[in-house]
Amino acid sequence: MDFMLSLPDWAVAEMQQLPEALPTLEARMEAVIRFSRLNFERNTGGPFAAGVFERDSGKPVVIGVNRVVPSNCSSAHAEVMGLSLAQKILGTYDLGAVEMPAYQLVVNWRPCVMCYGAVFWSGIRSLVIAGSGPELETITGFDEGPIHPDWQDELAKRGIDLVEDVLHDEAVQVFKDFAASGALVYNGRGGSAL
Repeated sequence: MDFMLSLPDWAVAEMQQLPEALPTLEARMEAVIRFSRLNFERNTGGPFAAGVFERDSGKPVVIGVNRVVPSNCSSAHAEVMGLSLAQKILGTYDLGAVEMPAYQLVVNWRPCVMCYGAVFWSGIRSLVIAGSGPELETITGFDEGPIHPDWQDELAKRGIDLVEDVLHDEAVQVFKDFAASGALVYNGRGGSAL
């Protein structure tokens, strides 16, 4: 028995083209949004990407993309891909270990219910998102699950800084373009509530 998830070849090549550091939150989010667009345009997954960076230097570790459909794995969301690959690259399950730099997760929207939990368990110190409102679900039809009503406070309780609305409009445009493309919206059971 074996279990393996991987990034598409184009994402590996794009990672190699990134600068040594992306010093601003806008530069980090711009890269993440670019990966989210390329992922659906190249038919390698949904319109989602999540990058792990050294918070203070902006050094990229990895940018993960959604791989649910190509991997036949409902948990292969961008955040899980990014966090898991970062942990493998860095050789640790705890991205918040004392002896390590502070790591930051940059995502092109608020994490879904599953990925919200993955953020806690990863150890990251900072979460940067393009937005958190209903736009994603309204525009695309993806089901993000029942988000805790105090989700922002729960992050703060665990020492995870939150920065919201970084390049909001650019992220929303990717969702609009995804919806216009007619690409598959892969909710479990086809989105059925029954």
